Amino acid sequence: MGFCDVLVPGVYSFGPRITLSLPIRPNAGAALDSERPFAPSLQRDPPLVNRELSWLAFNARVLEEAQDPSVPLLERIRFLAIFSSNLDEFFMVRYAGLWRQIDAGIVTTGPDGMTPRKVLEAVSVRARELTGIQHGLLRETLFPALAKEGVRLLRQRDLSEEQRAFLDVTFQRRILPVLTPMAIDPAHPFPWLGNRALCLMVQLEPLEDAAIPAATQCVIHMPAAGVPRFIRVPSGPECFDFVLIEDVIRMHLDRLFTGFRVLSCRAIRVTRDAELDFELQEEGADDLISSIEEAVRNRRMGAAVRLQYERGLPQAQLDMLVSELELDPADLYPVEGMTALTDLSQLVAQVDVPRLKEPPFVPQPVPEFERARDPFAAIRGGDILVHHPYQDFEYVHRFIQAAADDPDVLAIKMTLYRVSGDSPIAKALLAAARNGKEVAVLVELRARFSEEANIAWARRLEATGAHVVYGIVGKKTHCKAALVVRREGEGLRRYCHLATGNYNHQTAKVYTDVSLFTARETFGEDLTHLFNLLTGYVRPPPLNHLVLAPEGLRKFLVARIRREADHAREGRPAGIRAKLNALADAELIHELYEASRAGVRIDLVVRGICCLRPGVPGLSENIRVISIVDRFLEHARILNFENGGAPEYFLSSADWMGRNLDGRVETTFPVLEPALQQKLEEILRVQLADNAKARVLTSDGQHMRHLPTEEPVRAQQRLIVSAYALALSQRGLGA
Repeated sequence: MGFCDVLVPGVYSFGPRITLSLPIRPNAGAALDSERPFAPSLQRDPPLVNRELSWLAFNARVLEEAQDPSVPLLERIRFLAIFSSNLDEFFMVRYAGLWRQIDAGIVTTGPDGMTPRKVLEAVSVRARELTGIQHGLLRETLFPALAKEGVRLLRQRDLSEEQRAFLDVTFQRRILPVLTPMAIDPAHPFPWLGNRALCLMVQLEPLEDAAIPAATQCVIHMPAAGVPRFIRVPSGPECFDFVLIEDVIRMHLDRLFTGFRVLSCRAIRVTRDAELDFELQEEGADDLISSIEEAVRNRRMGAAVRLQYERGLPQAQLDMLVSELELDPADLYPVEGMTALTDLSQLVAQVDVPRLKEPPFVPQPVPEFERARDPFAAIRGGDILVHHPYQDFEYVHRFIQAAADDPDVLAIKMTLYRVSGDSPIAKALLAAARNGKEVAVLVELRARFSEEANIAWARRLEATGAHVVYGIVGKKTHCKAALVVRREGEGLRRYCHLATGNYNHQTAKVYTDVSLFTARETFGEDLTHLFNLLTGYVRPPPLNHLVLAPEGLRKFLVARIRREADHAREGRPAGIRAKLNALADAELIHELYEASRAGVRIDLVVRGICCLRPGVPGLSENIRVISIVDRFLEHARILNFENGGAPEYFLSSADWMGRNLDGRVETTFPVLEPALQQKLEEILRVQLADNAKARVLTSDGQHMRHLPTEEPVRAQQRLIVSAYALALSQRGLGA
């Protein structure tokens, strides 16, 4: 879910280091004060919630969706897969980062009052508790419930003769040819166990003496491609019978190990440190790509940080794994039953039973675009706000495709952070370059786990004649922006797109984000300056609307929080509402504490990490924090400041974390049109009213689910209904 990218400062050594100091044009209202020094008293204030434990609390909320009997059965299975995928990434990045700190000898305490070792110990205990709940839920509740619905995961004893014959053929033709058993003995060093690769540890005993030495230990990697984890076998009508690939292999070990008796065969899975380590020489951009490509290749070679293994693994084999992988007892995760639950998503995809899934939802049309002859005419008619996935992300693609095809378009400039391998937007940029347009694209090569796709698109775009850059030295470029320059009449008009989410048509189906289209000249000026900064390090003049990190955004937010506090002290309307993915920055948290003390009502919707403690008397009693986990991943960043009765609304690419405010290029921008502000108001209002999928954060760092005492409000369902109603009203079919 992209939740734990970590900036490694100073990894780049070429080129000048740029410090951004961008002037901000304050809006009308109380004076904006961001210059007062920040000096929180950790002796007076309680420590912040630990970031890693807060993230695990978020993943626990994902697990709660799998536990919820009101959620359709296959969706509960899907949430288990998401929980596992999230946990994999957590171990590869955050848990591995804790080990790096421990190995570096760091023993200082953070603002949460914990040392890295204490955090690792607490994380290990909590992660083990959650995985135990997960496996018990699957084994004791969800698999039996699926069986009642005709979806069965069969073991060898459950198979019919027809199914056995089918699996015999499948093993012989599709599995055996791609298996490579790796012996372990003095002549065969311990084999490399790939990151997150499912393996079988086999213990053998020779049946008779042979001229060829016989190893007694062997490792088998599961096939990485070509064969699904869940192999469907013949079954009755409206039934779905599956067998795990590792069980099929276990059934046929006698064909693989002739002359041996199999004493034990247990599944194992190793998770490795996935942080990229690379150094750059002075040659420049080509060296950057080569270094990242090499680092991506080496990612699978990272240090082991977790071993998941099937209970019953012989102690001698476990001891060997601990020694060879250099593991700590905290890194060991025995499981009962199926290992690697991330693959449950394959099961969901293979079972077509609509009653066991959420009702299908089709993203709805945007009336402003549907009424216009082309995207440019629509945007000229006024600012347009699109709420994904409730409204179709296809309009973003159409905007770029129209620019690529239109002979009057002279230039297209974009940032690409996470790009899918089949991205229609990247393909449109290729077409634009082939059509002779000026195409400038910032491709962020360091977007974690998207590096390979981004590098591939960067090479293709360069080969087609586009200008491709990789960002500012030492800073990830995380903003999402597109600028189209079009010849109209005697002059030029600039069309802008700014968003809270990535230009990725796949994630746009399940991530909630907000897009702003505008042809306002003042926005066009700002985006021109932004791209000049990104491509040429050209320092911008004072900007009309955009606020940029790494330097300006922190000052901007501090100033507005303090302004709300001043409003409250002077008896004017004051309030802060923010929808974020994460809130972990100590300075902003203590500014929010001070605003709460001043009487500012603060309502926060924070999906994931939240290090702030709400509801502490005398400190944060005016702060309320909720988290929503539902069928879509909440990803939009929306800010609202009451501003003494002249409310302001902003969208942002940045969460309130140190990495976003200080280590990335981010954009925050206002929504100026009153009608569009009302759209954002509706989103905030309905989410803050959610009593079905929302959890309320308590002062002790726990998230409590409150059962509705009145009419249930499920925010995402309300927004789906609103999107349908708007589309119907525009077709003349009623409101």
